[in-house]
Amino acid sequence: MKYPKKIYIVIAFLFTFSLIHSGNPEWGLTGHRAIGEIANDYLKGKTKRKIAKLLNGQSLALISTFGDDIKSDKRYGEFYTWHYVNMPFGVKYEDAEKNPKGDLVTGIKKCQEVILSKTSSTEDKVFYLKLLVHFIGDLHQPMHVGRSEDKGGNTIQVQWFDNGTNLHSVWDSKMLTHYNMTYSELAQNTDVISKKQVNYLQTGSIEDWVNETQQLAIKVYGSAKVGENLRYNYMYENFELVRSQLHKGGIRLAKVLNDLFA
Repeated sequence: MKYPKKIYIVIAFLFTFSLIHSGNPEWGLTGHRAIGEIANDYLKGKTKRKIAKLLNGQSLALISTFGDDIKSDKRYGEFYTWHYVNMPFGVKYEDAEKNPKGDLVTGIKKCQEVILSKTSSTEDKVFYLKLLVHFIGDLHQPMHVGRSEDKGGNTIQVQWFDNGTNLHSVWDSKMLTHYNMTYSELAQNTDVISKKQVNYLQTGSIEDWVNETQQLAIKVYGSAKVGENLRYNYMYENFELVRSQLHKGGIRLAKVLNDLFA
């Protein structure tokens, strides 16, 4: 039986789409959306109103995956290196050799610059706001401040419940998928912390937060051996750090946005 040419085109498109999106990079969809949803609880009323106007009512959770959504579009190739920063262990960002194409820190600062500029168009402000929300999320995924020689753990092969994967992917999405909570459920079930603790988490600069995340990355690198089959015990020992980083990312995203729209 012969099928119309259009059928083959659709099948080819769906196959290509599945290859592009099967990796669930950078916290996956769930992690980024959880951070956006958590941030919403810490935004000031004025900030919420200004963001709602810019985004035409769209939520932070909805636009939080934008940075990944545009990756397959070659027009936005210049932003690819903005999702991460690689530094040798023990070297602070301030002292590390910088990527000439830009990195997570320079990307965040560019977004802030465009949003603050009085000469930026509304279209540009919306575009860079969406990127900013995504990049603050990336900043809190430990393997986005990993080593360049293994591409942030992407070349460290491990198994996840008997299936081949890599250490980066385990922290991006595998643990979140296994935990089986929606982004809204994760946001609603964050630990209760005091206002003093919130203020403490919101102190420091973007560079300070990157240096802090690097210390977590060092622990993650030591948490698994090449080829190791990671299972329930790995979840038990590490998932609380995932939850903590999502919460921290949301709190700090709110701080960045409140400062921008003050």
